[in-house]
Amino acid sequence: MKKRTEKHARGEEPKLAGIERYNSNIERRASQTGPLVFSAFAAVVVFLAALGTGFVLAGMFTVEGLVVALLVAWVATMSVHIAMQWEKVVVFRLGKFSRVKGPGLYFTIPFIEQTALKADQRIMVTGFGAEETLTSDLVPINVDAVLFWMVWDAKKACLEVENYYNSVSLAAQTALRDAIGRASVSEVAIRRNQLDQELQEVIEERTSVWGITVLSVEIRDIVIPAELQEVMSAEAQAEREKNARMVLAEVEKDISAMLVDAANVYEENDLAVRLRTMHLLYESVKGSGGTVVVPSAYSEGFSDAALDKAIDSLKRGK
Repeated sequence: MKKRTEKHARGEEPKLAGIERYNSNIERRASQTGPLVFSAFAAVVVFLAALGTGFVLAGMFTVEGLVVALLVAWVATMSVHIAMQWEKVVVFRLGKFSRVKGPGLYFTIPFIEQTALKADQRIMVTGFGAEETLTSDLVPINVDAVLFWMVWDAKKACLEVENYYNSVSLAAQTALRDAIGRASVSEVAIRRNQLDQELQEVIEERTSVWGITVLSVEIRDIVIPAELQEVMSAEAQAEREKNARMVLAEVEKDISAMLVDAANVYEENDLAVRLRTMHLLYESVKGSGGTVVVPSAYSEGFSDAALDKAIDSLKRGK
């Protein structure tokens, strides 16, 4: 426990496979006791019926009648079955594929037919990951992902692969490692959506022959070594500072061009300079809420005569 705490303090992710993490959570699944209860009920009913029949025929309860009733009940439990709403049952006859049954009630011939597989056709969620996987630029990273998939063909899931659940998990993990190995660490961190789509297509190609379809793949977490995180952070800060300086230079360039244009206007018209001066003084007084001492040479511009002259000059200029 102490080592685990120290790893969290250093910012390291515990090295647990995605499947183990999901299995460590509390599982909440639909009840699977229905078939068992039905089988027990059928066995009891058949046993009582056979025992009652033996009593009627023999006029008493005998050991032979009891044994026969037990055998009949056992055969009944091997013959009558039910499949849940989300299940497809693959039935073999003498070792060969016979049919796919379910959901609901179905029958098999004892000792001749066997239930080879009960395929769950609900959406399955499988966690998988790639630990200490090298990227194309030789950086070891940890990636966790979640796979959403379902069985659409129970026959293929039974005949084409030994254990379809584990096979899907291993295929997803292999595809994830291969995708990471073909990309740089920056591409893995930035192109999450593209990586999800790529993984879905690759896994779908491998699992479609098993009667399994992949609905989606989602990258949950990407853990980069702490040393590289500092380097990438410094690089990102330098890039942002570079962009900020470039933007500032562009703004300074635009401002200088505007100032040159304004200077040309002021150079050709002294009255424009005086009006600009008056405007600046007004803004300073309004902003400060105080008083400003204006030289006498400038105060003449505030007189009514000067203002009328300025207006006439502007009209003539137009």
